Amino acid sequence: MELYQLKGFAAVAELGQLTRAAERLHISQPALSAQIKALEDELAVALFERGAGGMTLTAAGRQLLPEAERTLTAAQALRSQALALRGEIAGRVRLGSVGDPELTRLAEVLRGAVDCFPLLEVDVHHEISGAAFEKVRDGELDAAFYYGNLVHPAVATLALRELAFRIVVPSTWAGRLATADWKTIAAEPWLTTPPISTHHVLATELFTAHGIEPARQVEADHEAVISSLVAAGVGVALMREDMAVADAAAGRIAIWGDTRLRTSLQFIFRRDRESDPAIHAVRDVVSDVWAHARLPAAGSGEAPSLAAASALPL
Repeated sequence: MELYQLKGFAAVAELGQLTRAAERLHISQPALSAQIKALEDELAVALFERGAGGMTLTAAGRQLLPEAERTLTAAQALRSQALALRGEIAGRVRLGSVGDPELTRLAEVLRGAVDCFPLLEVDVHHEISGAAFEKVRDGELDAAFYYGNLVHPAVATLALRELAFRIVVPSTWAGRLATADWKTIAAEPWLTTPPISTHHVLATELFTAHGIEPARQVEADHEAVISSLVAAGVGVALMREDMAVADAAAGRIAIWGDTRLRTSLQFIFRRDRESDPAIHAVRDVVSDVWAHARLPAAGSGEAPSLAAASALPL
């Protein structure tokens, strides 16, 4: 089999359509179709089910796709190392981004990569924090920003900064909840992110620590959505402290109590790829950007707050 066949396999699996995959690979649709057919014949399995809605992976395709992606990653690493021997850093890095781009200083990182390594291509994929970790661990992403304290022996980390989360409520609820206890706050609707996210893990730790279980939970998949829903009076939520302070100062929400849940922002990549020149280059850019960043310490924000509530021991 050929690497271009594996690239075609991975592209069609991601996009679900021959036309879009062919456009990405800059080849004709019949040529890509022939590549997939040749790969299926060589492997003696059907990789895709063809339908009016596009191409979907078969059970065999789902099992073989991670191996194909690892092979492509290894081939890219080999090419990058060969170029590094000639004094050039080149290749493609699949970078996971979490939260808002300003939090991770993503624009500065990308500018630094372009300026320092003009032959290096960086593809950005926005992910929920837990999904970013899993995709780096499994080789679906080359590196990612991640917030959380989770560690894994196969994943190397570069700590960037500490983050704090606060409990926030709609500003129109401030008077009613000013002296509320944990039982009362648990009776309100809570806005949470999917279970795979660090935000959800922090919320679960909070509930466990205080022996409470929210009466109702509403799930949203992005911090900005949660912020908007709290401001609209839908429910209570955890919010990153920098966002909470700004929204509270603007009168959009109110911060409930003094509880701070602390975690960290990290840059992560597979430990066995630490010597890959492309990965090393992006890591160096991230390190340099964050070495020059001026940031307030987590927990230093001042904002209008409701009556104090007991702090969560973390």
